Amino acid sequence: MEAEISAGTSSSKISLTIIGLVAFTFIGYFIIGLALAVLPVFIHRQLGYSTVIAGAVISLQYVTTFLCRAYAGNVVDKKGPKPAVTLSMIGFAASGVFLFAAWLLRDTPALSLGVLAVTRLITGFGEGLVGASPINWAILTVGDKYTAKAISLNGIASYGAIAVGASIGVIIDNSFGLGVIGLLVIALALIGFLYAKSKTPVKGTSKAARQPFLQVLKKVSPYGICMGLGGIGFGTISTFITLYYIYQNWHGAVLCLSAFSVLFIVGRIVFSEAIEAYGGLKTTIVCLSLETVGLLILWLAHVPYLAVAGAGIAGLGFSLVFPAMGVEAVKLIPASNQGAALGSYGLFIDISLGLTGPLVGGIISQFGMEYIFPFSMAMVMVGLGIAVWLAYSKREIAEA
Repeated sequence: MEAEISAGTSSSKISLTIIGLVAFTFIGYFIIGLALAVLPVFIHRQLGYSTVIAGAVISLQYVTTFLCRAYAGNVVDKKGPKPAVTLSMIGFAASGVFLFAAWLLRDTPALSLGVLAVTRLITGFGEGLVGASPINWAILTVGDKYTAKAISLNGIASYGAIAVGASIGVIIDNSFGLGVIGLLVIALALIGFLYAKSKTPVKGTSKAARQPFLQVLKKVSPYGICMGLGGIGFGTISTFITLYYIYQNWHGAVLCLSAFSVLFIVGRIVFSEAIEAYGGLKTTIVCLSLETVGLLILWLAHVPYLAVAGAGIAGLGFSLVFPAMGVEAVKLIPASNQGAALGSYGLFIDISLGLTGPLVGGIISQFGMEYIFPFSMAMVMVGLGIAVWLAYSKREIAEA
């Protein structure tokens, strides 16, 4: 039975209700972020493999994430979000066990790399199941009218957790090593599992005919592709900034990641009303333009403080892209397919972050580390072009 929220419920109470549910997203993506900036360095410098191999291993996660999105959407639409969330936390706990094992086997590079590959696949299972489930849980609890707020707060939880987790992961790795990150992943996943078990289950009540997953995917794909292209800039910074700082002989990659994550979160909080005020497409156009400027500064930076400024501007720019395009995409799909719609849209996060590793790793191998930001900036500009085209097409339809 869908939970009821009365019309008189305060905005702050609704926000707290949503936050209490998208906390699962934060836990899941914080776990993902912990190893994101650390593993490329571990694989490249400790195990001795190329940046292409490092990027490919990082991206293995998104294979299982991609495959699990449709399954998660069906679970949410038929049984509710709670089963999907609890399964995801079990997956994350297992990934922590394998991550710790990979660290123990670091003196046997081939075996350690193989275990890391399994780790990434299991992590992808966890991400695939947790990706859109908490948003659906929140929407089913507070009502469809708060969809934009739920997507926005969930976006803070996901991308913000990745960015913050990456910063903390670097600090932990520098002080204690990758093994401690594995143990922390296990602990956080168990906390998430117990928290999920304590929550009241909800289930959608719409009687509308459900559309096939591929049909839903086709409808949301232009918006997802646009968001995914913007996400390549995000993925490049969060995954490769540590190696970039090493290449430049700079210190303070953590500061750069922190500026990126803090301004990302600040953008979500301070400008959260922009989507309702100006619409998702206009908001996306402004945001991708700002992200492009940030990546340009990173490309041209010759001193660390300029790189910090560029990362911060890029984080601020990308902050509203996910919820802005998500709101536009979900409008196209009936309520009976809400889980599938958000799951389909979430696929493009997986594709974006999944392709970033091997693509940027390949750029490094073929052209050099200095080309990672011009490449990611070009991808974001393509996304900007798609957003402009979508806005123009929508205006033409409205005027017809």
